[in-house]
Amino acid sequence: MEMKARQMVRSFIAALTVISAMSSSGLQAADPNVVVIFCDDLGYGDLGCFGHPTIATPNLDRMAAEGQKWTEFYVAACVCTPSRAALQTGRYPIRNGMCSNTRRVLFPNSKGGLPASEVTIGRMLQQKGYATHAIGKWHLGHLPQYLPTSHGYDSYFGIPYSNDMDALPSAPKNKLKFDEPKTEYFNVPLMRGEKIVERPADQHTITKRFTEEAVSLIKNRGDKPFFIYLAHNLPHVPLFVSKEFTDVSRRGLYGDVVQEIDWSVGSVLNALKDEGVADNTLVVFTSDNGPWRSFKQQGGSAGLLRDGKGSTWEGGMREPTIFWWPNKIKPGVVMQMGSTLDLLPTIAAVSGAVVPTDRQLDGHDLSPALFADGESPRQDMFYYHGEECFAVRSGMYKAHFKTKTSYTGQKAAVVHDPPLLFHLGHDPSEEYDVAKEHPDIVEQLRKLKSEHEASVEPVENQLTL
Repeated sequence: MEMKARQMVRSFIAALTVISAMSSSGLQAADPNVVVIFCDDLGYGDLGCFGHPTIATPNLDRMAAEGQKWTEFYVAACVCTPSRAALQTGRYPIRNGMCSNTRRVLFPNSKGGLPASEVTIGRMLQQKGYATHAIGKWHLGHLPQYLPTSHGYDSYFGIPYSNDMDALPSAPKNKLKFDEPKTEYFNVPLMRGEKIVERPADQHTITKRFTEEAVSLIKNRGDKPFFIYLAHNLPHVPLFVSKEFTDVSRRGLYGDVVQEIDWSVGSVLNALKDEGVADNTLVVFTSDNGPWRSFKQQGGSAGLLRDGKGSTWEGGMREPTIFWWPNKIKPGVVMQMGSTLDLLPTIAAVSGAVVPTDRQLDGHDLSPALFADGESPRQDMFYYHGEECFAVRSGMYKAHFKTKTSYTGQKAAVVHDPPLLFHLGHDPSEEYDVAKEHPDIVEQLRKLKSEHEASVEPVENQLTL
């Protein structure tokens, strides 16, 4: 009850701040367009504006300079399917069965997917009168009833799951499958709507074609405001790049892939400017989880953060994030907490769409920090590994109750009692356990975790169907 009361007070204060900010900045003059660009396995340290010394990302650097760079922005899961479910619904995936301890993500033989009862950003905006489009990786169910066209999107063009799935028997059994990948090794389908239009998808041109689709939708947008969810399949392994971006990066193939994504971002921003709609469009760039470090040079970097994909250390769940909206968002660096969980309520606030009130939402409206020099209403974050909450952050402190790095051969989670405690302001790399010095904070975080877990009602697990 204390947690719910605290959330209600924050939401009320945030709403008052947003109303003032939106009125003074003219945000309600017209329904704004929204573009969310979502990468796959991009690390916290993989962009020039987030500190990478040999990957050139001039378009993202410009986006960050013109907009806001958020340095403490989180996803709600450390692998892709549950992370994407959280972004789309504003809910921890434990609330809708989109996480599992045994089968971490959906596969081509999975029968489940995001339940029809869930309200996605696409459905919310479609009900507001928006044209809604999904491009790229979906990974919330490949069967017709789970595809974007069944979840509030007018159109879909993309690969319905990860680009390393559907590996053919002819593919090498060793690491060459990833070190020297060929399109024909992976029989992944490229879909338009509910129909397969190419199989195997030519992944060398996939970033280029996803980008062309987004630019075409912007140029041929019609009279409705639009929402475009552009979810790249890369830099998830296997790594593919077009001829134009082959051997252009000092970082090698991984850098080539990221630099092509940077070109993609620049193409989208330029299309918005060319069409005269940039000043009425919110663009968000982030990724689904940390880098797949077990693939070494084929994977990315979490920078100064600890660990990567598959773990609840900071490197697994803190993502490089940029918000851009010319003449609306005040440029700067935001060192406050935010999450992909917050995108649905934030987009609802700026668009005037109605958020669902018949279910528990875990997102907060970030408008106070985006538009009004205010504080982010997000003060807490729960770090899930499958169906279990492994860690909790409140303010600057984070407690680890369990730790596990899934992709390095660790078979079982390590239980910490008392939990490990880190001050993420002083120690973002999580190197120095300060639990002995702050037993009161440990108990506060333990209580917060218990309150959160008590709010979760059991649902059918969709990943194990």
